[in-house]
Amino acid sequence: MAPTFNAIGLAVADMAASLSFYRRLGLEFPAGAEQEAHVETTVEGGIRLMWDTHASLQSFDPDYQPGQPSGGWAFLCTDADEVDRCHADLVAAGYPSVNAPWDAPWGQRYAQVRDPDGNVVDLFAWTPSPQ
Repeated sequence: MAPTFNAIGLAVADMAASLSFYRRLGLEFPAGAEQEAHVETTVEGGIRLMWDTHASLQSFDPDYQPGQPSGGWAFLCTDADEVDRCHADLVAAGYPSVNAPWDAPWGQRYAQVRDPDGNVVDLFAWTPSPQ
């Protein structure tokens, strides 16, 4: 018997700031989640995404120390225009751009921004193959 992959988590400094960012990307959270130390949402396919404040993690692991951001998530957009709009919306809201939208050689319209904790978040859409 093997374990079943079920969830991915982020450690965050400010729950409200993080949830505000991810709401802009379409994720839904219960009302009042901003005041919680642990928040979850389930995405298509049944995978749970979890947010835990640094204080929450330190409550059961006193040696926990936040590290440098080293991961990130990718969000599929419906088309290239949505990548551009989403990137522009996030940058206008004050989130730093890592890479402005471009046509990547692997067949995607692609852009990157940083969430409030410095994690890189990819925005992409598959582009039609040249005929």
